[in-house]
Amino acid sequence: MKLIKSLAPACLLLVALPALADERPDHFKGKPAETVEQAIANLNEYHPKLEALVEKDSLSPQELHEIHVLTYTLENALETMRAEHARLAEVLEEVHLASESADSATVKRGGREYLDRAEQLLP
Repeated sequence: MKLIKSLAPACLLLVALPALADERPDHFKGKPAETVEQAIANLNEYHPKLEALVEKDSLSPQELHEIHVLTYTLENALETMRAEHARLAEVLEEVHLASESADSATVKRGGREYLDRAEQLLP
């Protein structure tokens, strides 16, 4: 019984740790990526920096910290890209459905929006 009573607080802590980890404060913001163009620019700038660091045989504490900091910028860029891909899929679905119902006005409007948005993502 004593063992159960002494293990109970430890078990509660183990159950709570994942929730506590989700609530950790962000201590770096990274560069913003408010537009697709900005996200692509940040990916182009920070991808090679991460690549150069992870290609090293070993990483110093300073280099690990540098990676930690630059991942915030990469995460911001990827979130913007994820949101843009989601919007692009929505617009394309609107065009698809409008084409099935012969709604040429929606096809033209949505098609133009799709093409403009997709163009930003193409190399």
